[in-house]
Amino acid sequence: MKVDSFSLPLSSPLATARETISQRSGFVVRYDHRGETGVGEATPLPGWTESLDDCQRGLNDAATVAAGGGHTDVLLSLDAASVPAARHGFATALLDADARADGVPLYQWFDSERHCNRVPVNATVGDGSPAETADAVERAVEAGYDCCKLKVGKRTVDEDVARVRTVRERVGDDVTLRADANGAWSRDRAQEAFDRLAPLDVAYVEQPLPADDLTGHAGLRGNGVGVALDESLVDRRVDSVLDADAADVLILKPMVLGGPGNAHTLALRAREQGVEPVVTTTIDAVVARLAALHVAAAIPDVAACGLATGDRLAADLAPDPTTVTDGAMSVPQSTGLGIDPTEVGTDA
Repeated sequence: MKVDSFSLPLSSPLATARETISQRSGFVVRYDHRGETGVGEATPLPGWTESLDDCQRGLNDAATVAAGGGHTDVLLSLDAASVPAARHGFATALLDADARADGVPLYQWFDSERHCNRVPVNATVGDGSPAETADAVERAVEAGYDCCKLKVGKRTVDEDVARVRTVRERVGDDVTLRADANGAWSRDRAQEAFDRLAPLDVAYVEQPLPADDLTGHAGLRGNGVGVALDESLVDRRVDSVLDADAADVLILKPMVLGGPGNAHTLALRAREQGVEPVVTTTIDAVVARLAALHVAAAIPDVAACGLATGDRLAADLAPDPTTVTDGAMSVPQSTGLGIDPTEVGTDA
């Protein structure tokens, strides 16, 4: 097991609840397994995963285990609850090697009966005035997207509803609109927003309430706008969210969940309970984006996913083998992740 650090500049700063991020730092993991070298990525994100230092310690400890044991011992040493990004890095490298050894793309390693060339993806539009928001959505639609996610919650409900209404009037009824409040609303404000967004045919609102309010989220369901949970999955098991009937949609980030295998398992578990999975990234480099793409490709009839995030980086670990056209991302059909491990560098 080999671990190398990297740091990649963002094309523009990324504002989170804790800080503004100008670069994404992490680790490339390489692991030899079944005669193949698999490659993985561990890119922690503050507020979502462990810190960069904790990620490094987790990977260093795992490398020590790998020197004296097998891959099962390494996976057991990496706790998805405490070091999810570190576990993602190793688990992805292991799965990449397994799929290479079996001669299949990773999504077919998850489901040998699947054949998927393209995965639908959404465009994300940030906060802005009604005209600015509508202009951004119109540009996305002209670029081929038929699903757009709008950031809401920083403004009043009146202002956000006006923004969504302007977008709907501009692009018509054929474009799927989603909203993401990042937990900004109280129960009363969320209910008001849902009541007013329903006539505008908003498919769902992502994280309308704070992460720990599962009861409040459950109470919002069934009123014409779906409830999607994202931040709520950071500090609790998905089973508790499903048992609370708190979501119509789960936003699954493989980096946050401890690896693509975990994300795929949780997607199928959600489907069994009538909850739709949507796979997204945490503004990752190309290796982790590909891993998330293969998870999505392994889910039949998956809804548009948040995978078209490569343009948020000013540099990357390797050339991206995917393209986004007409609102869908191409899925590599070569073995493993679809990227040559020898082309993955850390000196960008």
